[in-house]
Amino acid sequence: MDISCQFATSLNSPEHIAVAEELGYRRAWLHDTPAQSPDVWATLALAAQRTGRIGLAPGVLVPTLRHPMVNASGAATLAALAPGRVALAFGTGFNGTRALGAPPATWSYLSAYVRTVRGLLRGETVEWDGALLRMMHPDANAPQRPLDIPVLVSALGPKGLALTHEIADGLFSVNAETAHAHEFTWAALGIHGTVLGKDEPLDSPRVRAAAGPGNALAYHAAYEFGGDPTSLPGGQAWLDAITAHPRTERHLAVHDQHLTDLNAADTTAWNAGAWQAITSTTVTGTPDHIRDQLITYAQDGITEIVYQPTGPDIPGELERFITIAHEAQDAAPVSRSTHGN
Repeated sequence: MDISCQFATSLNSPEHIAVAEELGYRRAWLHDTPAQSPDVWATLALAAQRTGRIGLAPGVLVPTLRHPMVNASGAATLAALAPGRVALAFGTGFNGTRALGAPPATWSYLSAYVRTVRGLLRGETVEWDGALLRMMHPDANAPQRPLDIPVLVSALGPKGLALTHEIADGLFSVNAETAHAHEFTWAALGIHGTVLGKDEPLDSPRVRAAAGPGNALAYHAAYEFGGDPTSLPGGQAWLDAITAHPRTERHLAVHDQHLTDLNAADTTAWNAGAWQAITSTTVTGTPDHIRDQLITYAQDGITEIVYQPTGPDIPGELERFITIAHEAQDAAPVSRSTHGN
């Protein structure tokens, strides 16, 4: 099982990725969230200049945010700067679209989009929106096509999973969604959380900063996907804080500080007891607990753990996590593939 990391893209991400490389992380994924982040391709390019081994990948790209040629060109540029280190992941859009007040892409749109990007990278002439396209980059502007860059798709549900089998090299999932991991030779799982110190309480300021944003994701997702935030500790307080905003502005209230810090509603929920959910919504606990959880994920078929640290001490979070993850690697089942580039 590979141990990778992901970051809510920031101006500090190139430095954090360089630290991750030194610590031995396999790959670094960056969010494609333009409402709150610098450009994902520019940030990955800066990371390529700072590193020489670690894999680099946007995760996940949202089709409705860019013309397919833009992402194909971005992927080719990164492949030139970091040869053999690039992967891609696509999804229909969560924070990347909903923070804009926009709906996610349909599965049919995502399918056509991913096929188009892959065709462009192979050097093919493809049709998009009624026009013929081809990457015409000369040698000084991009590597020669074909470019074989592996692709994951973030999917839940039978339609998305079936499509992932058709168009992708593997599955990118989050939040303990491991039921279909064994169907894929490459199954990446995004997780959040922190390693607890001895007798450290879950409601400590450090845990709030390091695991609170991952915990808040459960409330954001429940609201956006038609679940019931009030089933979570402090959920009624969270929902009341969101619905106090005009309906046309609620998406702004939900996605403010998404996976970076606690927004106003998240803070209200935290003070009402949301911290009690952390051990079920994130991978937070003692070193033994986290090691055992990672081993379970490997037994479930996960071949790549993608850990996202948050809080003021990203390097420290990365170091504490990978120390435990290496122990889990030694005890986990042998992985089924080389997991892309």
